[in-house]
Amino acid sequence: MTVLTQPPTMGDVLKYELNPNFTRENVTLLSGAAYPVGAVLGRITASGKYKLATAAGSDGAQTAAAVLLYAIDATGADATGISITRGPAIVSKAALVFDATVDDAAKTATKHGQLAALGIIPRDTA
Repeated sequence: MTVLTQPPTMGDVLKYELNPNFTRENVTLLSGAAYPVGAVLGRITASGKYKLATAAGSDGAQTAAAVLLYAIDATGADATGISITRGPAIVSKAALVFDATVDDAAKTATKHGQLAALGIIPRDTA
């Protein structure tokens, strides 16, 4: 029997939101990467564009500012994506995707706290 594997979807990440007209925004994703569903994004202060939120830095993207809801390929050029930028919303911790620099429990907890400050609550059992 053939086994079918489905890639993650928005429903795997987003478990609750009060009102999509309030919680979601179109964001410009910085070129040079393919962004998966559930990517935790940081906003670059100078340009207003988003990229994966890093563990450290000084461009503004070191602070988690959004969670991407649909996979976007921005390898060749900047692209527009839909993200949760404010709550009330609940997301699944297991479905969140972090930058490679967010590589331990303390850094992950920091990103969870930054999202929670926006009203985007990461939960284990969502």
